[in-house]
Amino acid sequence: MLNKFTSLLFITIFSISTVLVSCSSGGDDSSGGGNNGGGSQQIVPTNLVVNVTVQGQNDNDPFGDGSGNFSVTATATNAIKFGFKVGNNGSETQNTTGQFSYSMTDLGINQFPLYVYAYSETEDRISKIENLKIFVIGNGGSGNNDVLVWFDEFDGTGAINTSKWTTETGGGGWGNQEVQIYTSSTNNVIREGGILKIKAIKESNGSYSSARIKTQDKFEFKYGRIEIRAKLPSAQGTWPALWMLGANYPEVGWPQCGEIDIMEQFQDKNKVKSTLHWKLANGDRGEYGLDTTNSTSNEFHVYSINWTASSITAYLDGTQFFVMNTSGVEPYYPFNEDFFFIFNVAMGGTLGGDIDPNFTQDTMEVDYIRVYQ
Repeated sequence: MLNKFTSLLFITIFSISTVLVSCSSGGDDSSGGGNNGGGSQQIVPTNLVVNVTVQGQNDNDPFGDGSGNFSVTATATNAIKFGFKVGNNGSETQNTTGQFSYSMTDLGINQFPLYVYAYSETEDRISKIENLKIFVIGNGGSGNNDVLVWFDEFDGTGAINTSKWTTETGGGGWGNQEVQIYTSSTNNVIREGGILKIKAIKESNGSYSSARIKTQDKFEFKYGRIEIRAKLPSAQGTWPALWMLGANYPEVGWPQCGEIDIMEQFQDKNKVKSTLHWKLANGDRGEYGLDTTNSTSNEFHVYSINWTASSITAYLDGTQFFVMNTSGVEPYYPFNEDFFFIFNVAMGGTLGGDIDPNFTQDTMEVDYIRVYQ
């Protein structure tokens, strides 16, 4: 009888111990990012706050000063350490301070996710993702046109960046009998959702308004590779242009200052043209240009040129369609001097052609412009 009671007591104690052990073991990771580290109670961090500071970032330089440097401060309730990972393929760095700094080294505009994690003492975690754009400028001299030296991504919504662009205003034909009046109004030129929009509008009084912006006295340069991603208006009578004028225009006038037309579109909305203009020895204008046979209306395309000391080559979506040797004997070849950019949409005139009588408005959209040297 005693032996039977002793055996029963032993079995009962063993069963109770088993239940206690089961209740104190680690549970499921319900946080989605953590893994309860074996403590008696799961602790999940909350209120993760992440602040990123990009060196030199301001309204005029939204991606920083070109150094590639940025720093991060993270705080969270119930967090004893933090993790930081740059990009999808980066390795995680952990510390207890919540402070992190990093320097990007890839030249150009780096766009990547920054992952920030907050861990509790039970190893449960929460996370946030910050999508960053950081600009890294090189020191030049490579000779392969791979260093981004100037750009505008037109990020955000609002007026254009006045540290990079100036609006030209007025009418009077602008030398080609076009009919628009250029304004600085945001009705005609504005950033919307990261896109520059230059809008030609038929006003209630029957006149036409548009916009023309330039980098004169703000960015002028010689030689490089220029890339512009843009979508052109399709209405008849619009004359969109992405082009360059010699910086000495105020002193010597046109055409002696030179003109580089990266892209112009005339009456045929299925073609674009690249053209160079200069002054001949007899005082006449020299001109050489070629157009593409590619359809370009209603879609974004990349218009680019490669400008060297000896030639200028134009491309549409990476396909060459124009090249000119600029190292010839013409006395007024201006293509080894500084130039500046002009973006505009004209209406009608000698090259815009007849305007659709039903025209109300149309837009040239520019995603970005980038200059490499």
